[in-house]
Amino acid sequence: MDPSFPVLSLLIFLPLGGALLIALLPGKHTPTHAFWQNTPGTVQQQARWIALGTSLAALIIALVMFIIFDRNADGFQFVDEFAWIDAQSLGFNIGYAFGVDGLSMPLVLLTGVLSVVAVLVSWKIDLRPKEYFVWLLVLETSVLGVFTALDLIFFFLFWELELIPMFLLISIWGSGNRNYSAMKFVLYTVFGSAFMLAGFLVLGSAADTFDIRELRGADLGAAILPAQAIFSFILIAFAIKLPVFPLHTWLPDAHTDAPTAVSVLLAGVLLKMGGYGILRLLFTLMPEVGADADLALAIIGAVSIVYGAIVTIRQTDLKRLIAYSSVSHMGFVLLGVSALGVTGMSGAALQLVTHGLITGMLFVMVGLIYDRTHTRQIGEMRGLIHYMPLLGAGLVFAGLAGLGLPALAGFVAEITIFLGAFGQHEAPVLVSMLGVLLAAGYILWALQRSIFGPRDEKWAGLTDSNHWTEFAAIGALTALIILLGVYPRLVMDLLEQGVTPIVEQIEAVAAMGGGGG
Repeated sequence: MDPSFPVLSLLIFLPLGGALLIALLPGKHTPTHAFWQNTPGTVQQQARWIALGTSLAALIIALVMFIIFDRNADGFQFVDEFAWIDAQSLGFNIGYAFGVDGLSMPLVLLTGVLSVVAVLVSWKIDLRPKEYFVWLLVLETSVLGVFTALDLIFFFLFWELELIPMFLLISIWGSGNRNYSAMKFVLYTVFGSAFMLAGFLVLGSAADTFDIRELRGADLGAAILPAQAIFSFILIAFAIKLPVFPLHTWLPDAHTDAPTAVSVLLAGVLLKMGGYGILRLLFTLMPEVGADADLALAIIGAVSIVYGAIVTIRQTDLKRLIAYSSVSHMGFVLLGVSALGVTGMSGAALQLVTHGLITGMLFVMVGLIYDRTHTRQIGEMRGLIHYMPLLGAGLVFAGLAGLGLPALAGFVAEITIFLGAFGQHEAPVLVSMLGVLLAAGYILWALQRSIFGPRDEKWAGLTDSNHWTEFAAIGALTALIILLGVYPRLVMDLLEQGVTPIVEQIEAVAAMGGGGG
């Protein structure tokens, strides 16, 4: 691939282009002589196929980048950059700069996969499908921008951009108390973003640049706030997005009331923005403060793991159960990061990828079952396996992957985190192991009550999965979960390459006796 070709910009903005194309499709008041045929059914189908084609094209580009990514080269690849705002007289410059390394490349590919899955499971949506697919594609662009931005200002812009489609997708196409849940999501995110922006401005003004590559190793002695305060400000935003206890309460509401595809993207990639930000920014730009905060992060991670698992056991709604389990599983990310070593941090990064696939599949299965049963209450769903064997088997498979069954993707990430963190934080790791036991309990309990058991004649009229879009979504996620469980090196080598420079910075600071002073 020609290194001068702006492949990364094409990848980021291709979904946005698809959204604009769908927006140009005719509405109710388009003249009948318009270029597009003004037939509602035709327009809806056009919107679906444009969304699928666009997301598939983005996935193909991401896959090609993943295949040709040089695993022996250091630094960022596929870099697209130019000067956007050059205001040296004012003491700062902002550059249009995007690139991927071993840490971000797997997350970019994960975003492509789950975006295609989100379109597939939305195929039968009939409420304003044009607008729905527009916002779904805008959401994909915003997440891709976060995972690839090399400038703090662009990172922040794409971080905030996802608020608009998420708010609209939940408040318009959600269910239950959707307006409350959408507003709660926005308020939590904006609250954290305000602190993050303050931290970014202080960093940029102290170093006279917002470029992440130039900020690495920059002297922040002239900053108007202590390094610990800057670190804490930015950490608040990432902790909310991850989320960790006690900043997690927006997540169950958002998941419960969001449509299936939005839950898939929310759990699969949006939560990962928080973990990615901690690794990419906090430990890359301020390794000395991160090293000093390792024990605190390990404790917070362990508390989130156990608290999330305990609360999950009490849930009677399948969606809320999966949402709270995400709080528990994202605690493993903090635990792995706190290890300050290649093994622990690689495990944390792998947890971002594997959890995205597994939880995405869980929400797909619950959404497809809900479409048929019109209930998510565990106590009302006994015996579904007799009438929906394929959907039931898919939910069982995703559940077993979620509890960390060996040979599936979740096991590799969790065992790597434990191995990396045990030597650094023995007590938090031992406490966190309780979360694994509780996960087996709440998942097996939920499966036994919802899927298995005697036949219930009230479900006799249910149909199993019967559409190609459902087969494609379930099959793709199943294959990837097995592939990463059997051959984790496919992404593990990349992730190790991405976190090694971060660990080297931390070790260099430790060797010099540095700290967050």
